[in-house]
Amino acid sequence: MASAMEQLYQQVILDHSRARSGERDIDAAHGESFQVNPTCGDECRVKVTLDGDTIETLAWTGRGCSISQASLSVMHEMLEGESLRRAEELGEIFRELMHARGKELEAHKQEELEDLSAFTGVAKYPARIKCALLGWMALRDALLQAQYGEEKGGEHD
Repeated sequence: MASAMEQLYQQVILDHSRARSGERDIDAAHGESFQVNPTCGDECRVKVTLDGDTIETLAWTGRGCSISQASLSVMHEMLEGESLRRAEELGEIFRELMHARGKELEAHKQEELEDLSAFTGVAKYPARIKCALLGWMALRDALLQAQYGEEKGGEHD
């Protein structure tokens, strides 16, 4: 059973890394963040526009391993059009999953993750956790910039 589930999870990651949802550039973003994983060289740029407390547009560009690219793709699918509150909640659950070292979370949290559950096995490999979280770090920074202005956000190009 576990190996069948792991194969399904691997397929979700591969599918998202090949057919990337939300990979595009946008002009006039309210917030933007460029992040690099110095360990492996993965990089991404996340741009957002807001409509009140809703993520109106979430776009990204990047290059790297299938894990980082798939994580960005799933993040886009789950959060474009969602509230800032939902983005923070989902980000916290995903970070919790990445720190669970390959163990599933409580059932209700696992359900909330939807396709992000596919990254459960990634958490077994500490070097890969940064790959999965790279886009989420960029999103958090871009959203801070969009909400509070560049002086509150982190570094970016």
